[in-house]
Amino acid sequence: MESIRKINNIEKTALEYLVNQASLQLPGDWAVNLFVQKMDDGGMGSFLIFQNESDFEVKRKFGKQASEYQFVDDDGIPVLVTLNLDQQNKLFEVDVWKTNYKPVINFKVPD
Repeated sequence: MESIRKINNIEKTALEYLVNQASLQLPGDWAVNLFVQKMDDGGMGSFLIFQNESDFEVKRKFGKQASEYQFVDDDGIPVLVTLNLDQQNKLFEVDVWKTNYKPVINFKVPD
């Protein structure tokens, strides 16, 4: 896996959309200090979420799916984007799955 880094704009936009879709009750400043770590998914775009630096060393496990959206990539292949929470209902990961397992060309977020 890649190193942990600050979240980029497209990842943050997707995450904010998914959080809103899930109607999660998060603190007002939840998106201020987010970090991510890209997952080894063949370039589809999945990433682990860390809400602060103290989460870096914590072993977390999948808890449940919170929300999802779908878009069609520029090559016509469907892509499913899913927000998953850990077992403590904290933001855990955004899982991106392109149905042909190829890298995403143009990551999209609904308006």
